[in-house]
Amino acid sequence: MSDDLDFNRFIENIKKKTAIDLSLYKEAQMKRRLTTLRLKHGYNTFSTYFEAITQNPSLMAEFLDRMTINVSEFWRNPQRWDILMKTFLPEMIAASPSGRLKIWSAACSTGEEPYTLAMILDHLAVLSKTHLLATDLDQGVLAKANQGYYLDRSVRDVPAAFRKKYFKEEEGVYSVVDSLKRAVTFKQQNLLYDKFDSDFDLIVCRNVMIYFTEEAKHDLYHKFAKSLKKGGLLFVGSTEQIFSPSQYGFETADTFFYRKL
Repeated sequence: MSDDLDFNRFIENIKKKTAIDLSLYKEAQMKRRLTTLRLKHGYNTFSTYFEAITQNPSLMAEFLDRMTINVSEFWRNPQRWDILMKTFLPEMIAASPSGRLKIWSAACSTGEEPYTLAMILDHLAVLSKTHLLATDLDQGVLAKANQGYYLDRSVRDVPAAFRKKYFKEEEGVYSVVDSLKRAVTFKQQNLLYDKFDSDFDLIVCRNVMIYFTEEAKHDLYHKFAKSLKKGGLLFVGSTEQIFSPSQYGFETADTFFYRKL
C-alpha cells in the first residue's frame, strides 16, 4: 500500500471512529505530526497504528492530544485584551438591559483564555451575571483547565493586580481561585462537526484557525456568525485576520475583532 493511500485510509477510519475529520486540517502539518507519533511507538504504517489506538485508550488519548494544538497563555497579546476590557465589554454591558452576557471561548485548550475572560468580567462586576462557556475537542486539556494549575510562564502577561487577586502561588505553581473556576462551564466539542449554541455576545476563538484548511475556515466563520447576536463580536488570534469579513456578515470593529452586522 502506498504511503498516501495508507494515510488517507487512516483519515477515513478516524472519522468513522471519532467523528474527527482530519482532512479539514492542513495535510502537511497533520501528516508530519502524526507520522512522528506513529514511528515513536514503532508502527510502520498508519493501518497498524490505527488498530493500536482503537485498542489502547492511552494511545488514543495521546493521539488526540497530538492532533490538537494546546499552546496557550493568559492575556496572550495583552493590547487586544486591554481593548476588550476597556472598550468592547463595557459597550456590551451598557447595551444589555439586564447586564447579562453570553460568552464562548472556543478551542479553549487548558483554560488560560476563559479564565482571562473571567478575571476581566469580575473586574467589570458582571461575572456573576455572565454565562461563560469554554469548549475544546481534547478531554485531557479540559481536565487540566478544570484543575486550574499553571506554571510561571503561563501567567507572565497577567497584570500584577490581577495575578495577586485571582491566583494562589506556591513554589512556582499558580492555581486559579475557586470563584473563577465556578464561573466557567467547560465542555467537550468538535468545532468542525458539532452544532453551536446561539445568541452569544462574544465568541473568542484564537490561534486555532491557522491549522485548518481554507474550506474549514470558511464554514467556521459562517457558523460563528450564526451563533452571535446582531452586533456581537468575534475575537480571533494575531495571525488570523479575516479578509473580506462582509462575506460572513461581519464588519471590522478593531484589529482582530469582527462585529456581526
